[in-house]
Amino acid sequence: MPLTLSPAIDLKDGACVRLRRGAMDEATVYSDDPGAQARAWVAAGFSWLHVVDLNGAFAGHSVNGEAVAAILANAHVPVQLGGGIRDRAWIERWLAAGISRVILGSVAAKNPALVREACRAYPGQIVVGIDARDGFVATEGWAETSAIAAVDLAQRFEDAGAAAIVFTDIGRDGMLSGLNLDRTLALAAHISTPVIASGGVGTLADLAALKQAATAAENGIIEGVIVGRALYDGRIDPAEALALLAV
Repeated sequence: MPLTLSPAIDLKDGACVRLRRGAMDEATVYSDDPGAQARAWVAAGFSWLHVVDLNGAFAGHSVNGEAVAAILANAHVPVQLGGGIRDRAWIERWLAAGISRVILGSVAAKNPALVREACRAYPGQIVVGIDARDGFVATEGWAETSAIAAVDLAQRFEDAGAAAIVFTDIGRDGMLSGLNLDRTLALAAHISTPVIASGGVGTLADLAALKQAATAAENGIIEGVIVGRALYDGRIDPAEALALLAV
């Protein structure tokens, strides 16, 4: 089964950055032109872009609107957006602006009724973002860690109709140390909603391991994977990665 590979475009103060374990003071700037970065990823062959408004995740509302608009203007492929989207008005605004899928993260833990309402109103366009630290859900730009287990939160939305769940292991994010396959596969095995893996991909071998595990898994669906720093640093060649996951 093919897996979708999405490059991450994380936005901080209007620039494309990568963090380590979500620490805003450990940001590496890769481009100050989000539109140009989006064009580059599309030209490299990617069919989806994963965009996160990092400032918005901390502020609780969208902040990098101009940067997101520039990405949409330059990326003629579907874009999914997360970070600070916590009410119906912002969901509607971003979908109307051309975002294909809105990712609801902190609000999934704090206002699950809104997620269910959005899933009903916009079928196929709502993704639940579950970011976990040591297996427990983190919120507010990963500044807070809840007492909710990631698997438990995922199961709460089994009947909501979410298009997918993006599962990020915070301890691996930006560290290039490989995905947390055990936790990712365990999450997928407990739900029927497709899972998108995130956090820690550093080499082509990491993608091959995910592909093998997803194919061999008896339960759960791994739909795709998100890669950030390894693509920006040139550790992973886009063409090789896309070819690997396409079959």
